[in-house]
Amino acid sequence: MRHITIVGGGQAGLVLAIGLLQSGYSVRVAQNRSGTDIANGKVMSTQCVFGTARAEERRLGLDFWNETAPAITGMRIAVAAPDGSGNKAFGFVGNLAAPAQSVDQRVKFPRFMDAFVAQGGTLEIVDAGIPELERYATDSDLVIVAAGKGPVSQLFPRDDARSPYDKPMRALSVVYTNGTTPYEKTCVTATLIPGAGEMFMIPCLTSSGPCEILFIEAVPGGPLDAFGAAMDIETQLAKTKSLIKQFVSWEYERIADATLTDANGYLAGRVVPTVRKGVGTLPSGKHVLGLADAVILNDPIVGQGSNNAIKAAAVTLDAIVQHGSAPYDAAWMNATFELAFQRVEASTMWSNMILMPPPPHVVELLARASGKQDLADKVAQGFDEPGTIVPLFADPALAAAA
Repeated sequence: MRHITIVGGGQAGLVLAIGLLQSGYSVRVAQNRSGTDIANGKVMSTQCVFGTARAEERRLGLDFWNETAPAITGMRIAVAAPDGSGNKAFGFVGNLAAPAQSVDQRVKFPRFMDAFVAQGGTLEIVDAGIPELERYATDSDLVIVAAGKGPVSQLFPRDDARSPYDKPMRALSVVYTNGTTPYEKTCVTATLIPGAGEMFMIPCLTSSGPCEILFIEAVPGGPLDAFGAAMDIETQLAKTKSLIKQFVSWEYERIADATLTDANGYLAGRVVPTVRKGVGTLPSGKHVLGLADAVILNDPIVGQGSNNAIKAAAVTLDAIVQHGSAPYDAAWMNATFELAFQRVEASTMWSNMILMPPPPHVVELLARASGKQDLADKVAQGFDEPGTIVPLFADPALAAAA
């Protein structure tokens, strides 16, 4: 039986690990926190998993929250007036072909970790660095790095050709809330605020039940850039409400009485979107394969992080199984990484596009969607498979013809 070690028990690492177990492999996951630590810690993400990625989890028997998490059936998209008045210029609701779902990773990952162990996997709680990777590379047929910072991340050189930004393009703020007034149709709400950034409202399931995530993506130095890592949670919620009232006033009434889900339901930070080379070389000369955020890290502006992780894990799982008993050499690792990158390349392109001010043809496309339901649905479905929408955002002629 071939033995595979995965460093990182997050969305990609756990999906891949469970898939490998079910395909007959011996699997170890090295993870720096226990399930209890994760469940009792701060939120980690604004995760929203769309239909195609959910289907990958479902085929592995991991669709644990179908009856309890809010079923997100559409995307509610609006553009605020460019004069800063807080009024809406236009907006629409696009339907998703299959429901999306957001489950707090403090709920999701511990459940996945339990499933992994129950199915025969080995879970090692360790903050894995280079010495641990060397050990894994000695006693495993393949080592996959799905998480890591510092020296571990530096094993994978930055790919400048695929990384157009060298600094954060948004300042991020997240609060998990109760007490918001729901819309009749359960949607992710996304509002573009010209020159300032974006605001998102995401129905979610957390440990205490259904909630709504209030998520701000602020252009650095702009009027929405009002949060810092040292800000306490009550101040962060109050500031979030104030900015919603000022910049997306039509949403304020329904979130005015929002309260915090828990003392750890908040997050602030900045991300440098970066694509790295997919194969790392240890000091010993042994090679390791990079996966998901470890090598393809996007800004969360179009909500693709969890989807990319699942899709890349699915591609990697299929590549391992199809490889049979052949050695996992550097050439195979690089080819496998390229397959995974191709699967999420459109998502990476779209995320990077949206970080820049929208060109006129994109604004016109969204404006026409407000009066054309089939186009509104096409835009919404682009969040599930960005490859269907990227051409319209990239090409004015295709956008005009849509």
